[in-house]
Amino acid sequence: MTPVDAASPLHVRLQQYEGPLDLLLDLIRRQQIDIYDIPIAQITAQYLDYMRQAEALNIDLGGEFVLLAATLIQIKSRMLLPAEPVLPGETLEDPRAELVERLLEHEKFKNAAQMLHQKQMIEENVWSHPQIGVFLEDGGEPGLAVTLFDLVRTFEQILDRAKNRPQYKVAGEAITVAQQIRYLKNILLSQDGPVVLQELFERQEGRGPLVALFLAVLELVRMQAILLRQKAAFGEIIVKKHKMFDVIFSSEEPILAVDEGYV
Repeated sequence: MTPVDAASPLHVRLQQYEGPLDLLLDLIRRQQIDIYDIPIAQITAQYLDYMRQAEALNIDLGGEFVLLAATLIQIKSRMLLPAEPVLPGETLEDPRAELVERLLEHEKFKNAAQMLHQKQMIEENVWSHPQIGVFLEDGGEPGLAVTLFDLVRTFEQILDRAKNRPQYKVAGEAITVAQQIRYLKNILLSQDGPVVLQELFERQEGRGPLVALFLAVLELVRMQAILLRQKAAFGEIIVKKHKMFDVIFSSEEPILAVDEGYV
């Protein structure tokens, strides 16, 4: 194993992370570093040290870890270059700005999910791997359990793609979580079978409706109104009605309660 630098917060027993942003956030938070002023050379060295240790232990981190490593090295190189002159009234772009935005976004939704979990809004057996009988489709084919991190990862991918789409902002009231619950309810009632979650996310116009839909999905899972499945690991997330769907929505009370909870 590659020796760990004395300043590195990593332990000899290599900790596992759900993704590269989780690793980067852990390095930053455990050292109480200001996320808006990341010492990029130090963090890059620690990140690469983690990757070397993982390689020595034959741990396959995947391409996303390598991609972020390249991004860190690129940012480090840009910060070593002399600053370009700027015109009066202009501000110099910080090479770390986009990375900071991604980290804050990742942390926000991860914390939101953890908060819901801590409030017992997500039952333990939903995000683990209960007996396979729970996941049997109508035709008898089992599906794979969708973990909380599968859902967060999918949501982040949609957010990344949304940044490249033209935005047309129209003045109006913000979309609420309760409105998105009604939206999902109506979609499932109008469909003969399951729907693809990614497609529902893609239909949203703007970041606000996307966030509200993400929270609506968590709420519907908590209420046991919907089931989330994958036909293969890392595959599309499928949304289908839970056997309790009709019972849950026999009145408006569950939706009204959600509305009050997000006031």
